[in-house]
Amino acid sequence: MKPVTCRLLGVVLEESSPEELQAHQATVRSSVLEVLLEITKFCDLYLMERVLDEESELIAQDAQPKFPNSLLQLVFKKKMASFEYFDQLLFDRNCSSIKVKQENDFGKGVYADGDFEEGELILKDPILVGMQHSSNKFDCLVCSFCFRFIGSIELQIGRKLYFQSIGVSANGGCDGETFSAVSKDCYDAGLSHMEEDSHLRTHENLENCASSSSSKDNIPVPKEVVDSLMNGGLVLPYSTEFPLPSAISCPGGCKEAFYCSKSCAEADWKLSHSLLCTGERSKSLSREALSKFIQHANGTNDIFLLAAKAICFTISRYRKLKEDYLKEQEKCPSANALDCSDLSLLLEAWKPISFGHKGRWWDCIALPDDVDLSDEASFRMEIRELANMSLQLLKAAIFDKELFSLEIYGHIIGMFELNNLDLVVASPVEDYFLYIDDLPELKKKEAEIITRPILDALGDDYSVCCEGTAFFPLQSCMNHSCCPNAKAFKREKDIDGQATIIALRPIGKGEEVTISYIDEDLTYEERQASLVDYGFECKCSKCLEEQP
Repeated sequence: MKPVTCRLLGVVLEESSPEELQAHQATVRSSVLEVLLEITKFCDLYLMERVLDEESELIAQDAQPKFPNSLLQLVFKKKMASFEYFDQLLFDRNCSSIKVKQENDFGKGVYADGDFEEGELILKDPILVGMQHSSNKFDCLVCSFCFRFIGSIELQIGRKLYFQSIGVSANGGCDGETFSAVSKDCYDAGLSHMEEDSHLRTHENLENCASSSSSKDNIPVPKEVVDSLMNGGLVLPYSTEFPLPSAISCPGGCKEAFYCSKSCAEADWKLSHSLLCTGERSKSLSREALSKFIQHANGTNDIFLLAAKAICFTISRYRKLKEDYLKEQEKCPSANALDCSDLSLLLEAWKPISFGHKGRWWDCIALPDDVDLSDEASFRMEIRELANMSLQLLKAAIFDKELFSLEIYGHIIGMFELNNLDLVVASPVEDYFLYIDDLPELKKKEAEIITRPILDALGDDYSVCCEGTAFFPLQSCMNHSCCPNAKAFKREKDIDGQATIIALRPIGKGEEVTISYIDEDLTYEERQASLVDYGFECKCSKCLEEQP
């Protein structure tokens, strides 16, 4: 029997700690199989990420008489399965010019399978799990699934001015309950009807504002102007040059999620939002508990909301796989039906998340500047307890049984800490005002009678883009270089949340595609210090040349 090296992703125990497991006389032996057999006596579920050697099937054959088949599917999976998964992703994205390969020093890497010219698109990578930052929702109304701006230029501006008028801002921050309340007020205001002569009164009010203000003033526009912008009573000049898809409400009835299309609404509902919706048709176990979880996340760290989406994504996929399997069993109840236990279905549902590089959040999070090195241990313990509190709130909201331990929850959060790429979508409001500014002088002067008071009221926040955090499965495979040959860059036509990777210089077939995780213009010492959080020392050509 050959030795097997396994990487244990997490264990969900009936007891609260591994120490209690030891107290029940679970013996840790040299054989991995025997250790796992002992663990299964005291656990409901465990998840193994991968087996690292190529000949593990020999052990699987020896172990079959005493080891459940469903567990063998998990424990004895060849590492090549991960690359088959990435090959399928590339095929689905129609990306035939790059490959994900094993790289000896850095794990996975992305390599050119063709030639790229400078400025050429290398990859558009859809989001696996992503989220708009809670505070950013005051500035930008975007689709909760694809993160495209929605509504209209007028609605985008009206919402900003509305939140300003009630003293709520992104910089000021607020908890989930406050955001839900003001969102509902804003939503209801946007649906209200205008009086027949309101359009004329609105223009008169704006003209009065224009005559009494300059570009340096920051004079609030009248309330009826804000109302008109939100409910369509006022159409700004040339706004039809920037059409946006209509805002579609959440199918569950909450006022926190909106969509650009029915297909996005349905997709988000099926993948995760049905469990995280606070509306009347929510499929969560407790809407009250869910609200407490969201409030805690908004008050501490909204990365918990992202981790919750990853968990709900897995649970929703599992339930769909289970439903399909049972339907298939009804059609073919013969002995030839596939052996497909709950565990194997859950593992299949978990697969997209499992391939992300992970580390426990409390281990990989950067030590804040105001925390002394002597206090690092207590800081990381506090972070662990914060994650545990979040997990307990989430369990009360969506878990019908113990599925995810604190260890697994910590690894999921750590995945976003280590693999995230900022989710950024440029604002069409900024493009609109730039368009007005570039008009011929006569047309510009006429348009600014209406637009100048609005721009003055918005102030510097008029150009805020959609911002969030996301996990991109293919982009996360790209390694770092301080002299990268590619970068994440949004072109004018890239109007949603997908990661867009562009070549910075010509890239030849077989060359690794690299991006920079940090500001590559920093000094050597600053770059190395910034990369400590990623767990490696950069040895790219630039660092080797500049190192002392």
